[in-house]
Amino acid sequence: LPAVFKTNKNLFTIDAMVASFSRLIVILVAFLSRDVSSFSTIRSGSDTILKLSSTQQYQRLLSSSPRSSRVLLSAQSSVNDDDQDQIKAASTSNNTRRSMLQQAVISTSAILSSTLLATGGTSTSSTIANAAMGTLPEFEDTNAIFQGVTIDVADKAQYEETIQFFTNSFDGMTVLRERGGDGGGIVRDTWLGFGPETLSIPPSFELPVSSFSQYGGHASIHLRYDPKAASLLYKRSSGEYNNEPAPGDSIAYLQMGVPQYRISQMVKYGGNVIDAYGWVNVVSPAGLPIRSIVGIRPDPIMFLAINCADVKQSEEFYNKLGFIRQDFPFARPNSGQGQFEPPQPNKSVYLAPSPNSMGVLLLQNKNKKKAVVPNPVLRSINVVYNAPGGDNGGAPVNVDPTIMDPSSIPVAFVPQEYLEEEIKLTAKVSS
Repeated sequence: LPAVFKTNKNLFTIDAMVASFSRLIVILVAFLSRDVSSFSTIRSGSDTILKLSSTQQYQRLLSSSPRSSRVLLSAQSSVNDDDQDQIKAASTSNNTRRSMLQQAVISTSAILSSTLLATGGTSTSSTIANAAMGTLPEFEDTNAIFQGVTIDVADKAQYEETIQFFTNSFDGMTVLRERGGDGGGIVRDTWLGFGPETLSIPPSFELPVSSFSQYGGHASIHLRYDPKAASLLYKRSSGEYNNEPAPGDSIAYLQMGVPQYRISQMVKYGGNVIDAYGWVNVVSPAGLPIRSIVGIRPDPIMFLAINCADVKQSEEFYNKLGFIRQDFPFARPNSGQGQFEPPQPNKSVYLAPSPNSMGVLLLQNKNKKKAVVPNPVLRSINVVYNAPGGDNGGAPVNVDPTIMDPSSIPVAFVPQEYLEEEIKLTAKVSS
């Protein structure tokens, strides 16, 4: 419809049509669902919602008495039992691409409806009062999210090759932000992802015209090149093609669900393709293992799979950080039952702070008697949290990793306000 009205100026303007269409969807959904506000209302009740104030509070969580003081971020919805059954039935029946898109539109419209009704219908991007992370309705049930990973690179050519590997091999991945430059031993940083990292709805996003790649809340892969690094963390094999395995086995893979990937570009830019039967497993030029599936996700960066010496011990660690068990995410509508996407591995545990954020998949190490070897290229997994009052209490911000999980995975804590400021300072300017 937008294309049609753009070509015929004798009809209504495109802005007027989009606005009218959006309002029509909101009104219809509000009428048919009777009480759409219940879908986005979180019952606080006796649930403990812990506002994390600093990295030190995160550290204290590890030594606190577990279970009773754990952050319970899967807050109960106020939808009644009958409606809950109907929603579950709708999500499991007729699970085609068309039905999934219809459910996505209805869910998004319901959230927008409740926002409009609460604000008098003034704006579709109004701030939601009870949003714990930014103003995105997807994160109103949590005060922390797993936002991405940081990878260390010790060679300039490898750093540039890794950027080319990701942006050319995986459809939609782009350079989001940059910092640093050549010379003087300055550390260079590049953030890669599939859309804005900001935890609010970007002003350019318009329903129902804009794509997921223009929405906020995307995870990122942060590449960090230090010219002063003493030695390579990952050295590719000699010869035309790289066949060097990942250095260490603590990271099984970083999973992405993308509309298209290009194996030829993976090989061209130094990736080691392990196998490609239905999906592809490849070691990136920097030494990070990647698993890519052809599929559709709001954010294609899905989760980090970790090999654990003890899954139960690792689960308890992440529970104390606010990660809880969630439904295993899939990129294709057949939910792992076809030949192009694997099911959830046996005896694995999937955890995330929110069903709408990136998560971790805990896998039992195949050889329990053998210690897990840390992958040195992984500098940290990055947890972004909301400090009380929207600030860090004036304390210096340290975004370096401060603790490690039982599999020697470093964890860094980033205040939300710090992330938003960094996004403004380092955003890549389009030419």
